[in-house]
Amino acid sequence: MLSGEKILVTGAAGQIGFPLAEFLAADNEVWGIARFKREGAADRVAAADVKPVALELSTGDYRELPDDFTYVLHLAAFMGGGEDFDKALRINAEGTGLLLHHCRKAKAALVMSTHSIYRPDPDPFHVYAESAPIGESNSDYTPTYSMSKIGEEAVARYCARAYELPVVIARMNASYGPNGGLPAYHLDMLAAGSPVTTRWDPCPYSLIHQDDINAQAAALLDAAGVPATIVNWAGDDPASVQEWCAYAGELTGWSTEVIAEERPGTQRGAIADTTRRFSMTGPCTLGWRDGIRRTLEARHPSAIKAVS
Repeated sequence: MLSGEKILVTGAAGQIGFPLAEFLAADNEVWGIARFKREGAADRVAAADVKPVALELSTGDYRELPDDFTYVLHLAAFMGGGEDFDKALRINAEGTGLLLHHCRKAKAALVMSTHSIYRPDPDPFHVYAESAPIGESNSDYTPTYSMSKIGEEAVARYCARAYELPVVIARMNASYGPNGGLPAYHLDMLAAGSPVTTRWDPCPYSLIHQDDINAQAAALLDAAGVPATIVNWAGDDPASVQEWCAYAGELTGWSTEVIAEERPGTQRGAIADTTRRFSMTGPCTLGWRDGIRRTLEARHPSAIKAVS
């Protein structure tokens, strides 16, 4: 656990960043960077005892941001549509370099990357280790994302060596919890009576619940190094979109139609080898069924009671 530290969380208004910043603020001084474009976002962060700072990482204008943070958790990312690779690299790669340069006196920095940097394998149950080949994973939703995150990793690795700043690059798999994430949004669709659309059948992931993300952050920071440490940030027991939707149906009685629309060039599955992460953090506390149930109870509190 981290206590008495001065911590910077980027993406502090986001799906992962907000609950993590709130969790850390219980025992630390936490500052949160975001663009805060959504109405009320900065107020929500401030109400969690996190100091909000509206800032565009890629500008390099950090005059309102201290440089004496002891730890940095860089979770912010550009995931826009379109094919503006220059913009994506400017924000995700250059922005990471500017941030780590500004915070180079920190004890350690966590840079959150993504499982989608791995080159797609035709086997949906292929297990991706950190040494697996990387490459473009085409996405209709965020065409520039995987390549710009590969660029971000390269910049973060440079910064670790150039500034002797211990860095851990954590490749996030499928995060979820009461604040959102792919399974959470699927639950919302099912609650509305809508079918869930995914890219393959089966389409497995290594889900990790927000509670485990919060609990593991300190251990991952402790594992940061020079050169940078690379680790898959993922849960211990894989599940497919089809499986977690079916389980939600068992709990609620909802119709759980899942439509697979095949998308060539994408990863057919996203199962992560968590051996390295396990050696740093120990096991996750929540299996995917417990995590789905907990998320369902938070986002749709009357759904389970209706059939129990």
